[in-house]
Amino acid sequence: MHLSQLTRMLLLDQACYTAKNHGKPFMLDIIHCGNHTLLTAANNPLNITQNWFVPDYWHHKSAIIAEKKGRSTTWFFNYPQGTGVLRHYWRGGFIGKLLSDQYFYTGLKNTRTYKEYILLVELEKRGLNVPTAIAAKVETNGFIYRGDLITRAIANAQSLLDILKVRPLNNDEIIKVGETIAEFHQQGAFHADLNINNILFDDRGRVYLIDFDRGRLLKPFHDCLEGNIKRLNRSFNKEKTRNNRFFWDSNQWQLLTNAYQKAKTT
Repeated sequence: MHLSQLTRMLLLDQACYTAKNHGKPFMLDIIHCGNHTLLTAANNPLNITQNWFVPDYWHHKSAIIAEKKGRSTTWFFNYPQGTGVLRHYWRGGFIGKLLSDQYFYTGLKNTRTYKEYILLVELEKRGLNVPTAIAAKVETNGFIYRGDLITRAIANAQSLLDILKVRPLNNDEIIKVGETIAEFHQQGAFHADLNINNILFDDRGRVYLIDFDRGRLLKPFHDCLEGNIKRLNRSFNKEKTRNNRFFWDSNQWQLLTNAYQKAKTT
């Protein structure tokens, strides 16, 4: 991105106005900038603008420290107060080949971007291990919108997939995974895509769940939450067939599910 483009974006920000959402359980700033809407915590000191959601902006500042490529690219960048993770919303499956990153717009609060941002804030408030939501952006064009989300990076984190390609989990780590999932289900937190890429260990051995796109809150241990466990099992089996070195077997899965079931009743 050229500097002139960045300048135009900054000038657009000067025309923005902020609507305060003082509803429970937290305060939210909704910043309207033309056809862009930014979401941040009320009184956020970071002075977040549309530039934060442009990878080239961070490249220009030599702030990109890593890129994770999967179905799409996730960018890790340094800002003065820490490290952020920028993710653009992309469609999957067959419809994704047609519409890629376009979604039908029926109101801000119906967007996947807004829902995930709000859900992350609520889950963190409840003491669950999720990434801290920093900001989100919704860009509209008639009945179409596109979305982006920025969260705070989890320090020195590794996914279960990355770990299991190198070494097996020890029993305590497996039990911790089962217990953590149970903690989320005790709060009724449904993860729409619970797989071993979305379960992380930080450098203190704590387990985090990430990527709550299409997630939602249900009643504690709602029947739908059992689908998370089945999906996770499919993920283990899928990666085992994909990777020549993958340290996982049925006994370890049994230990994980036993820990999950035990934690459900305590």
